[in-house]
Amino acid sequence: MRVDALTLEGWRNYQRQQLTFDDGCNVIYGENAQGKTNLLEAIVYLSCGKSPRAHGDRELIGFDRQDALLVGQIFSRQREFVTDIRLSRSKRRSMTVNGVKAKNGAALSDVMHTVFFAPEDLFLIRAGAAERRRFMDMSLCQLRPRYAEALSQYSRLYDHKTRILRDSEDKPELLDLLPEFNEGLCRSGAVLIGYRARFCAALAEYARAAHYECSGQREELTLGYQTVKTVTDPMGRQEDIYWQLRQHMDEHRTAERASRLCLSGAHKDDIEVLINGRAAKQYGSQGQVRTAALSLKLAEREIHRSAMGEYPVMLLDDVLSELDPRRQEYVLNRISGGQVFITCCENDRLDTLLKGKVFHIRGGEVL
Repeated sequence: MRVDALTLEGWRNYQRQQLTFDDGCNVIYGENAQGKTNLLEAIVYLSCGKSPRAHGDRELIGFDRQDALLVGQIFSRQREFVTDIRLSRSKRRSMTVNGVKAKNGAALSDVMHTVFFAPEDLFLIRAGAAERRRFMDMSLCQLRPRYAEALSQYSRLYDHKTRILRDSEDKPELLDLLPEFNEGLCRSGAVLIGYRARFCAALAEYARAAHYECSGQREELTLGYQTVKTVTDPMGRQEDIYWQLRQHMDEHRTAERASRLCLSGAHKDDIEVLINGRAAKQYGSQGQVRTAALSLKLAEREIHRSAMGEYPVMLLDDVLSELDPRRQEYVLNRISGGQVFITCCENDRLDTLLKGKVFHIRGGEVL
């Protein structure tokens, strides 16, 4: 699985750029705010129709442009694909794969998967639960089209319910609509929980081995999926999870109306991270939590390889500069076998560590 060529027009700070890549390692260097991360962001978008940084597509279009073009020539599953994405400030985006309309990001994920690792991910363990849910969502939306559909539905219902609760003091008649939205949230939430629980089980297996190795065989990493307390078996039957979510939501009905907040549902899920049996968020050292975060990302890569039969495209955005030499060496040794993109502020001799191509970015142009 690899990106052979990329065309950008009006994407972030790129006016027009055409690039061809190595099928192994691609090193992208330059000063800050020159467009290195924007390039990786484009590759992530090709894989799922979402940005790991932007809240909306308009943010991806250059300031002086009305539209943007993103075209990727991709080799995956022993086939060649051309993914064409057009964004506009005045109309809906257009996406095609080999000339056939792609309805959503799931059609892009059928072609290519990516694993994106940024410096802020090194703080994934100490961040709030929302960041760990985002980590699961970004990965599962590529792996399972049904998950992406359920997540989109859940998000819409959650937003509607939040507005109803917020406005209910002035318009109490809105509360009559809650049962319908609660029903939908429990149905789609049961789908999310089932997929998340299985993802975390696989993640725990791969991450435990990676952390044990990276820590010099001194530490054991344990992961646990956390969801609402009434769900006794998150990997059980979807119908059972649905009824258990209904029970939890019924128990919190009065509290939700009093606080005017959604207090029950899959939007409060989390991943518990333990190192040698102790909560990493509270008791882990900086080195331990960074090793744990590395292990999660490398485990994510292995999950995608297992699902697709080939490694996803790995994108390391200025991560190595945040790691000590031992962890740098560990990461570099673990990412062979697939296409990799590495950004850094200086060349930093990465071209001698991994054979491949080197790109110098300045002002949205490759010099």
